[in-house]
Order: sequence, then C-alpha cells, then structure tokens
Amino acid sequence: MTITERAAYIKGLAEGLGIDDSTKEGKVLNALISAFDDLALTVADLEAEVDELTEEVDAIDEDLGSLEEDYYDLDDEDDGCTCGCEDEAEDDSDEDLYEVCCPTCGDVVCIDSTMLQEGQTTCPNCGELLEFDLEDEDDGQGVGQEEKDQ
Repeated sequence: MTITERAAYIKGLAEGLGIDDSTKEGKVLNALISAFDDLALTVADLEAEVDELTEEVDAIDEDLGSLEEDYYDLDDEDDGCTCGCEDEAEDDSDEDLYEVCCPTCGDVVCIDSTMLQEGQTTCPNCGELLEFDLEDEDDGQGVGQEEKDQ
C-alpha cells in the first residue's frame, strides 16, 4: 500500500466514522487527516521526480561513458595508460609503466622501472630533461627516521 493509498484509507475511515467538525477534537482530527493527505501527495510527487531524475542521470552516465570510450579510445584490455606506450610494453608485459607529465610542454610520458631507477629521461616531445629523485620519498619515514630519533 502506497502512502497516498494509506492517506485515502484514513480519510475514508474518518468520514465513515462520522467525525463531527463541530467539536474541538473533530476539528483537530480532520485537520490532521487533511495535513496527512497533503503530505502524502507531496511525497508521491517527490518520489516521481526522483525516479525521473534517476533515469536522466543514468542516461547521462551512459552518454558520458560512451564519450570517454570515444575520446580516450579505451578498450577493456587497456592498462589505463593514456600516453600511447601500450605497443612498447607488449614485449615486456611484466614490467610496470608509469606516467609522468612534462612540466615544460605538458606531454604525458610513459617510463618503465629501468628509466625510473636511472633517475632521468628526456621528454620525446620537447627534449626537456626529466629527473626522478626517489630518495625524497624515503626521507623522514620508516626505520631510518626512528634510528635518527634515538
């Protein structure tokens, strides 16, 4: 039973009982029943609007998913790397690839763990030297810091 059906049932029950509007209690009960009826109609309208909005959001989500697939040219088999280095990685499927954004030209460069360990590479787009300092991540953390504190 929906809320509007329950409100209609209570309203019919009150009319069937013959609640007298001339008494104080009758006026209060009829006012409460009327307010409950109005609330039930408002809730029903809100539920309908929420259902409509949910359908629209689902449609927008599907459209956005299609646009993302078209724009980013993603397949289910892609590893998520957007820089186009998937072809290079086919030979070394066990090797991790990392995306780095060149601060000069903004191009996204894929690097592997070997390049990362070397600490530098050049941007293929602008020739800028990109340097990686992995030691900064370990400073002040872990066991080494505890030994310094003691």
